[in-house]
Amino acid sequence: MSKEKILTVQDISCVGQCSLTVALPVISACGIETCVLPTAVLSTHTAFKPGWTFRDLTSDIEPISQHWQKENITFKAIYTGYLGSREQVDLILKLIDRHLEKNGVAIVDPAMADGGVLYKGFPEDFPKDMARLCAAADVILPNITEACLMTDSEFRTEYDENYIVTLLSKLAKLGCKKVVLTGVSFEPQKLGVAVYDCASGKVEYYFNHKLPRMSHGTGDVYAAAFVGAYMNGMSVYDSAALAADYTVKTIEATMDDKDHWYGVKFEKELPYLIERLKTV
Repeated sequence: MSKEKILTVQDISCVGQCSLTVALPVISACGIETCVLPTAVLSTHTAFKPGWTFRDLTSDIEPISQHWQKENITFKAIYTGYLGSREQVDLILKLIDRHLEKNGVAIVDPAMADGGVLYKGFPEDFPKDMARLCAAADVILPNITEACLMTDSEFRTEYDENYIVTLLSKLAKLGCKKVVLTGVSFEPQKLGVAVYDCASGKVEYYFNHKLPRMSHGTGDVYAAAFVGAYMNGMSVYDSAALAADYTVKTIEATMDDKDHWYGVKFEKELPYLIERLKTV
């Protein structure tokens, strides 16, 4: 896959290491020209105490796209994350149709939920809209909560491999080509991902040691590292594995700082990510 420019479509949280403030530096560090289209601007991410500001940028998306059309701007990949409104789903589908190059890839991180519940601000039926966007994707990167919500499946904290395989097969029916399901664990000390080929039904797993800390923004760190690795020519599985290793390193870099609860120190481990990519 050639190292041409990509577009990432997600919000900017001015404080809090997530979304565009993670995607832009991480993917750029991977040597990929990274263009952005903000879906919303927040003063902080929503895990901060109530009082954060939110500005919906839905009305800006179409004029931006029209300008890009006049300039013949296209992208080798379009990677989406947190969306500011349900109306943005149809606008992003138009973006993919207009601006994704032939043989380009659409990567969707359906960032909308965790721990069995939707993030604040989303309507209950929002997962149906996100499922439509996932249907147009080459690769989707849901966690288990997001997978359950998009497939009307029961969310469980304890499960076996059959549960995960069933969930993956349901996700495949949405229409995507590859699934990287995050947050998979079959034993207490291990946490990882399941990589699923929707055409063949092949499942591959990759696990790391589970760290004793919950950190905000790790899903965004993971997705950005995945995109950076994949756009450097790594396979979906190898990209998923490298992204998992990098995410673990960022959590480890933050473990001794109790005040750094709002994200992970991903910047400190960018040299690790860059060095790993040198072997590609």
